[in-house]
Amino acid sequence: MIKTNPNKKLIALKRQPLVLLIFSSISFLLILFRLIFLQILNYESFKEMSDDNRIRLIASQPIRGRILDKNGYVLADSRIKYSLIIKPQSVNKSNWEKHKLGISDLLNIDSNVIQKKYFDSLKKQKLTVTIIDDLNEDQLVKFKENEDNLLSFEIATKLIRNYPYDSVAAHVIGYTQPINESEYKFLSKNGYRLNDLIGRTGIEYVYEDSIRGEWGGEMVEVNSLGKFQRSLGIKPSIQGNDIKLTIDMNLQLVAEEVLKDKKAGAIIVMDPRDGAIRAMASKPTFNLNFFSKDFKPEKEYNELFNSPEKPLFNRALNAYDPGSVWKIVTALAGLESGIYPSDTMLATKPCINYGSQCFREHNDLGFGVIGYEDALRVSSNTFFYQVGYGVGVDEIHEVSKKLGFNSLSGIEISEQENIGFVASSEWAKAGRGWGKPGRTPWVPEDIASMSIGQFVVQVTPIQIAKAYAAIANGGYLVTPHLTKKDEENLYKKRIKIDIDPANIQLIKRGLRKVVESGTGVSINYGVSNLPPVSGKTGTAEDGEGGSDHAWFVCFTPSEKSELLIVAFAQNTPGGGSVHALPMAREILKVWNEKK
Repeated sequence: MIKTNPNKKLIALKRQPLVLLIFSSISFLLILFRLIFLQILNYESFKEMSDDNRIRLIASQPIRGRILDKNGYVLADSRIKYSLIIKPQSVNKSNWEKHKLGISDLLNIDSNVIQKKYFDSLKKQKLTVTIIDDLNEDQLVKFKENEDNLLSFEIATKLIRNYPYDSVAAHVIGYTQPINESEYKFLSKNGYRLNDLIGRTGIEYVYEDSIRGEWGGEMVEVNSLGKFQRSLGIKPSIQGNDIKLTIDMNLQLVAEEVLKDKKAGAIIVMDPRDGAIRAMASKPTFNLNFFSKDFKPEKEYNELFNSPEKPLFNRALNAYDPGSVWKIVTALAGLESGIYPSDTMLATKPCINYGSQCFREHNDLGFGVIGYEDALRVSSNTFFYQVGYGVGVDEIHEVSKKLGFNSLSGIEISEQENIGFVASSEWAKAGRGWGKPGRTPWVPEDIASMSIGQFVVQVTPIQIAKAYAAIANGGYLVTPHLTKKDEENLYKKRIKIDIDPANIQLIKRGLRKVVESGTGVSINYGVSNLPPVSGKTGTAEDGEGGSDHAWFVCFTPSEKSELLIVAFAQNTPGGGSVHALPMAREILKVWNEKK
């Protein structure tokens, strides 16, 4: 039998209160440190978490600013879209068949389509599914009148971008799209929310910061069950600013109309005094309201983004061979160089040899001995071959830069703009963009082509408008613009070009003769009381191998001009006087009537 020591047992009993005291003290200190950590050191963090659980924000979407034409016509605004939806998890299955058939009869929807959407949403565990994306007024009224008998269905509202004229001025206005998750990571700092709209192109893009507005909302307090307790304050959303354009809808509508029978092309109508754009149309175009749809059919999407016709492409700002409308540049190069002064007379011929090729006159006969004004009037090729070859490529290149070519025009929607191309001897020496330096020299054929705006010259309709405006207004480069902001300042910022005013006046006289008795005489047909018009026709071979392009540029009145038109029909063989000029004539008719 083992005996226990009574003294040891007594000592152990005496130590128990001490152990308990130490344990209790340590526990108390741990709790105290934890309370200090929670209530003092980490107070702000936990208060924020508490507020997040207690406070809710009911967001209020801002109304995006409108886009207006110069007369106040609304080109873009916002509207409420009403959609018919179901919440599959909340549907009362005992009433589903009745409600499904009821809505089918009421709104003329195939009940099988409704059933399929319902089953698909249950399978995919969707919280909501849209039955009709955008209810019209009649459908909305019918639903509201029968709402009590259709409890399985609801109306959802959403603010969407709306374009009253669908495709009119689409490339100018531009479109919006919801921001995606990757964009949200950095745009959230600027007040954007997930799926918020943002401008992608055109005016919607350029003036995004001004036009989008600011989100608002109401802060409300809820209890632990999530029930409303009280409102903590309301911050109204701030509507975006309206943007007023220089576009005149009277002219824009006719510009769109005259392009309808063309495969592709562009129209620019501009005030040559200050560069204000009165109309800009591009064909093919697209319906801006497509981008306001929640569901975008694959066929429509492919026709827009994957079509070889490229409807999103703004042809008014894309570069093409200009053909004979370029001849004013070659003429000014001859005059400015002093090699071919204003009294120059040259013999035109059926064709002239440069290098290994005979470059023909467009009538295959020639026009006899003529000067600058008549060369422009009849659009003689061989006259300008001689002038261009005589002054050289760099003189033409230098004059073209003075007229605004080989650079962006300054228009606001420059994200769509092509800088174009005008060749130079340096470009040829450097390898022409594809060869080795020194291996691709300038050749005689190049200068002949350049003289009449072919192959080594690519310019945009907006650049042509800017150059011809400088002729129309007596020698000032203007900045093409689409908005009325700082319009007076832009007028004051006109740049006087370094070209002899007498040479500009000679070109103006030649362009007046084009319309009086030359290739542009038909501009006067069927138009009464039209002020004097000056202009230039152009037919250009397509450097990419397609059919010829047709051009016509004009301004009116010939002196103190108020309106300038560039009409361009892409890959439309037959000549500028046949295809481009009639488009300009219809615009002149409307302008003259309204004026």
